[in-house]
Amino acid sequence: MASLTNQPSKKGGKGGSSGVKFARRTSSGKYVSLSKEEMEMEGGDQSNYTVHIPATPDNQPVAAKAEEQYVSNSLFTGGFNSATRAHLMDKVIDSQVSHPQMAGCKGSSCAMPACDGKVIKDERGEDVIPCECQYKICRDCYMDAQKDSGLCPGCKEPYKTDCDDEIPNYASGALPLPGPDKDPTQMSMMKRNQNGEFDHNKWLSETQGTYGHGNAYWPEDGDENGGMHQGMLESSDRPWRPLSRVIDVPNSIISPYRLLIVLRFIIMCFFLTWRVRHPNEDAVWLWFMSVVCELWFAFSWILDQVPKIHPISRSTDLPLLRDKFEAHSPANPTGRSDLPGMDLFVSTADPEKEPPLVTANTILSILAVEYPVEKLACYVSDDGGALLNFEAMAEACSFADLWVPFCKKHDIEPRNPETYFSLKGDPTKNKRRVDFVKDRRRVKREYDEFKVRVNGLGDSIRRRSEAFNAREEMKMFKHMRESGADTLEPVKVTKATWMADGTHWPGTWAVPSREHAKGDHAGILQVMLKPPSSDPLMGTSEDKILDFSDVDIRLPMFVYMSREKRPGYDHNKKAGAMNALVRASAILSNGPFILNLDCDHYIYNCNAVREGMCFMMDRGGEDICYIQFPQRFEGIDPSDRYANHNTVFFDSNMRALDGLQGPVYVGTGCMFRRFALYGFEPPKLDKLPPNIDKTVELKASDFDPELDVELLPKRFGNSALLAKSIPVAEFQGRPIADHPAVKYGRPPGILRAPRKPLDATTVAEAVSVISCWYEDKTEWGDRVGWIYGSVTEDVVTGYRMHNRGWRSVYCVTKRDAFRGSAPINLTDRLHQVLRWATGSVEIFFSRNNAILASTKLNVLQRLAYINVGVYPFTSMFLIVYCFLPALSLFSGYFIVQNLDITFLVLLLSMSLCLIGLAILEVKWSGVGLEEWWRNEQFWLISGTSAHLAAVVQGLLKVIAGIEISFTLTSKAAGDENEDIYAELYLVKWTSLMIPPIVIGMVNIIAIVVAFSRTIYESVPQWSKFIGGAFFSFWVLAHLYPFAKGLMGRRGKTPTIVIVWSGLIAITLSLLWVAINPSAGESPAATSGGGGFSFP
Repeated sequence: MASLTNQPSKKGGKGGSSGVKFARRTSSGKYVSLSKEEMEMEGGDQSNYTVHIPATPDNQPVAAKAEEQYVSNSLFTGGFNSATRAHLMDKVIDSQVSHPQMAGCKGSSCAMPACDGKVIKDERGEDVIPCECQYKICRDCYMDAQKDSGLCPGCKEPYKTDCDDEIPNYASGALPLPGPDKDPTQMSMMKRNQNGEFDHNKWLSETQGTYGHGNAYWPEDGDENGGMHQGMLESSDRPWRPLSRVIDVPNSIISPYRLLIVLRFIIMCFFLTWRVRHPNEDAVWLWFMSVVCELWFAFSWILDQVPKIHPISRSTDLPLLRDKFEAHSPANPTGRSDLPGMDLFVSTADPEKEPPLVTANTILSILAVEYPVEKLACYVSDDGGALLNFEAMAEACSFADLWVPFCKKHDIEPRNPETYFSLKGDPTKNKRRVDFVKDRRRVKREYDEFKVRVNGLGDSIRRRSEAFNAREEMKMFKHMRESGADTLEPVKVTKATWMADGTHWPGTWAVPSREHAKGDHAGILQVMLKPPSSDPLMGTSEDKILDFSDVDIRLPMFVYMSREKRPGYDHNKKAGAMNALVRASAILSNGPFILNLDCDHYIYNCNAVREGMCFMMDRGGEDICYIQFPQRFEGIDPSDRYANHNTVFFDSNMRALDGLQGPVYVGTGCMFRRFALYGFEPPKLDKLPPNIDKTVELKASDFDPELDVELLPKRFGNSALLAKSIPVAEFQGRPIADHPAVKYGRPPGILRAPRKPLDATTVAEAVSVISCWYEDKTEWGDRVGWIYGSVTEDVVTGYRMHNRGWRSVYCVTKRDAFRGSAPINLTDRLHQVLRWATGSVEIFFSRNNAILASTKLNVLQRLAYINVGVYPFTSMFLIVYCFLPALSLFSGYFIVQNLDITFLVLLLSMSLCLIGLAILEVKWSGVGLEEWWRNEQFWLISGTSAHLAAVVQGLLKVIAGIEISFTLTSKAAGDENEDIYAELYLVKWTSLMIPPIVIGMVNIIAIVVAFSRTIYESVPQWSKFIGGAFFSFWVLAHLYPFAKGLMGRRGKTPTIVIVWSGLIAITLSLLWVAINPSAGESPAATSGGGGFSFP
């Protein structure tokens, strides 16, 4: 057991620390400091310690494999005022692990006496024997032997280790290799196959330092590169082809659409002018309220409609992406990918609210994505620090050993096993292999067992912990009896949560205790799947239950992370967790691009990452900060009662913004450029230092002249490795300079070099940057990373990037890129909208208000962002306007004194323009009319409930500093829980329901009262009744889904809804009688005519 320093490394170079602290971890999880001599004397499982040997040519190959294996088998913990420790885990989960990349996989035992360590393994999981005598030795014993004498403990002869040459320059025209006269024992690793053995085929194709065609070689013509430029078509001479294209909306649709926007704006101006100049003298109060509301609606319509004048669509060219970055060529004979790295983030917090099985299925869909395996790294952030999530992720990695090769062998889609095995239809459609049915049946059986294991983890952990705690109680009782203490006193033992290897879990315990509770636990980091080898690793038909002999069985790197949490620190919820992921991934893999997903959003299209990469790697893609994909949902009722699909927003508004500066960031399904998250402006050629090569790696200060080396810790923290990774991520994220037209890029082939293996010092640095103190006195959350201070941190983060001059892209794929779940219950849906609206109000009252934006923000984009902060305030005017028809019917007056022909013509013209705009918008966006109508209905429902509550909550917070939380107070379940849409009929009472209930009841009562009064009048005034009743029916039609939701299943309305409705309606009626008791008397009744008189 090695205890590593918790301070970030100040060294930029590779290698470990020369000083090592030795410690032993007891069965209870405690650490006991020991000297090296004591460690050697104790032996057994207590002799697991870390010795970092500098990477030198005489120990590099075996030492690097040993170090990487040690890293992947160790659970790293650390945090504030504590040492970073690496706990070697021989067992991660109770079930057996077989994949060689995974922690705790099976292996041979070390032959050293009194050592139960595991032998170093290669990419296939086979033993690596560093000596010809075949003496098996573990990583720690090998390190000791190298440090002490350099002799093999078996044969007592010096170790003969291969030497790694320098990493070849893959950006050059040819791959330089030594000639046949060079010593075979000093061969480069590039000349060894995937088993580490000498590859004769590669040897035969070698010539004087270059690759040729087959066994022939390029003749030298005086050029030191072997004449590679002759006979080959250089990339700069190829005709340039774009990876993506912009598709404009046809003029036959967009031209009338823009014309109607202008026409409706003009008519609206005439209408509002007429309304202001023609007040209703009989009911000025009614006229004034209606005019104020209409003026605000006009302003809101402008903010929403004007940014839609230039909607676009986009297409990508995936075959060209492969041809540019992965095609075999004389310069790339092995077909290694030149695509940049990709880090995928999945965030979860509470296994009770977010089932681990759902998260595990999301992870499996990520591990099986179609992208170069060596370029991928998946990170899961468990903000609750629960052992249940940890072991569920380990089970997912274990099952991925079978699932991922199965998906690649048979081109499975989607690659979420739960969704795939739930599909209805013929599974053999478009499947060519004859063994598909047999393979699918076997994988289905294994997945069912996997589900049983994951769903049973909670009980398994509880039983295990109870057993270990009982053992500790027995030990304590025995100790008390031997020491002569009073055995009648109750034995006090901490109720810990235990891992599968019999040690304490460093995170949250089921019975919380100090340093083991939510909000108070150490930082945890485990590399569950170590980085794969750079070259494909084909499976065999013997070592798996399926035949994977022609399938690459490598798995992407996978890391479990739980950031440190301590009382007294503001951890900033999801935004803080995402920033911790950004820092840890920058040190471990540093992928230039980041894709973040919620735990319930999985990859539905395995080529989604490649689709997004087409935009990033295209010419001009260096100023794209993120690619936003539309959100698609499953499990929603066919009628989409509460507009859960949000199709109008995702298919209309977002497409329109894509034609401006780009769509807003909506929280999940978004591919970021890492460099943009660091708070830099997009690279501009005219602002870069003069006389500088635009195709080489630049320094951070080249992009921000105000940022010098001394200010790096103030902005990014004091991690030297993190600061060093920033220009690397920027350089690797550029498009390739494969054509003279690309002025700002990177040389082709520069990313074909293998990734450096992980060492313990690097992982320890990653643990230190996820500690709770790291962000103190830095700009994380203010300028760097996800922005803090808002419930909707996603919108603010995207706004900050746009405000710095970046642009974003909306990527709509033919097959949905991602799919997730959404609440179909009315109450849950209202609370979801409340959270979004509360964030918008916070944005309006903060410095993130687009009114204060810089000139780098597009004018129309500014209007769109202003609308984001303003739209909740529409609820105040909307709720008044929904009461106006009822007030009109109660009082007998209308919003206008007379139904003038001018008023009717203008109102009809505006309505026709609105209908025309809706039809054309449906045409260019692809939204269905029913979906559009559902969106209009829920706009009124949410506007009179959640949006109003958000405004009240925001105003109280800004003015008085009071925060109000709208929570559920009671529940009523439906009858048939087996129905997949049973949640739709679940009625949960919440205070957000009060305003729509009041509006609906008041309008119904007003219609009944006005109709009764009009019938009994001596001179019925039907025109006033029809005017008020029409608008009342308009309100009630929009509230229909809300009323249907209150009824539950088969019209079973909860008693509380009936009681509240009756009380509110009676109260309002009595209030109206008290205020205006003569309102119901008609002129005819006053003059003595008979008729009905409303009391």
